[in-house]
Amino acid sequence: MVNQNQRLISLDALRGFTIAAMIVVNYPGSEDAVFSTLRHTEWNGLSVTDQVAPYFLFFVGASIALAYSKGMKATVSKNLLYKKIFIRSLKIYTVGMFLNLMPAFDFHNIRWTGTLQRIAVVFFISAMLYLTTNWKQQAWIAGILLVLYWWALTCIPMPGTDKIMFEPGNNIVVWLDNKLLPGKMWRGTWDPESILTTVTSVVSCITGMLVGRIILSNKTANEKVNYLMTTDVFLSIAGYFWGLVFPVNENLWTSSFVLITSGFASLLFGAFYFIVDIKGKTWGTLPGIILGANAITIYFLAEVWALFFYVAKFGGSSLNEKLVSTLINASADIRFASLLYALLFLLINFLTAWWLYKRKIFIKL
Repeated sequence: MVNQNQRLISLDALRGFTIAAMIVVNYPGSEDAVFSTLRHTEWNGLSVTDQVAPYFLFFVGASIALAYSKGMKATVSKNLLYKKIFIRSLKIYTVGMFLNLMPAFDFHNIRWTGTLQRIAVVFFISAMLYLTTNWKQQAWIAGILLVLYWWALTCIPMPGTDKIMFEPGNNIVVWLDNKLLPGKMWRGTWDPESILTTVTSVVSCITGMLVGRIILSNKTANEKVNYLMTTDVFLSIAGYFWGLVFPVNENLWTSSFVLITSGFASLLFGAFYFIVDIKGKTWGTLPGIILGANAITIYFLAEVWALFFYVAKFGGSSLNEKLVSTLINASADIRFASLLYALLFLLINFLTAWWLYKRKIFIKL
């Protein structure tokens, strides 16, 4: 059984590698010159990039299970845990809103949703569920939410019409956002971080919590790996077949999307857990650990660095434009130059994370 105070190197590293993937995806040299695997799918389908956000939520769920395990609940009052969870969620949400306001701080055209806002809400709901329900109840809640979401999108016609709509900017998810969500939206008339998709995002986190329960169980190390791999097989197969009637779609965070990405995340976690924590082969994990130690902070700082590289002008053009031009001249493929720039931007953020790590500065948002 995993010691309650023991950290999983594999989980810490995976959290950091996921942040690294987010930075590479979010900050290419040119939005118009990106390899297809590093683009979000326009609508139905699944690219490598589409999997980054659900993986992070899955790992958040696993971290919740390890952080709020029975050992902690036995020594800390639940009221204090509730307070800490609320404060942490509020801080993450506030940081997300601050990023949305930069650099103009135009409060009249504010966007209330975003990546950090989703993480904050999902973390709050999931952590509360972990403290107030058992794993069987969590599994039932996850299943019911996925089925209800499927029913809502495939059986409820758009108000004012008699049609079931499942198109970009024209579906029940968008309709509800336009009714209830204040402020501006990412895509003008709709937002991928919507109200209803937050419900299924919670399920992505719950699947991570359930996997965390397996890690904390009394099963042998090999049995835990087998359970993680088995979970991957069943979730991925279920997601594939569900996707035949309810398409895999990141923008709508469909039920099939949740199952497939949670299955793949379980596979990745199982492989890392076996190689790193069981076999003790930790080579190559340090960069992930360094980034993961201040994951949310580095995500925030990447946005700040972006102002310096993408917005600020030096001699009439941004550093982004100058560097990309240099890389294009040295490369035959503009997409490769754009990727090199993204990796360079990641390196700058990694050096920031490394500076914090070396000085044992861990900013817990």
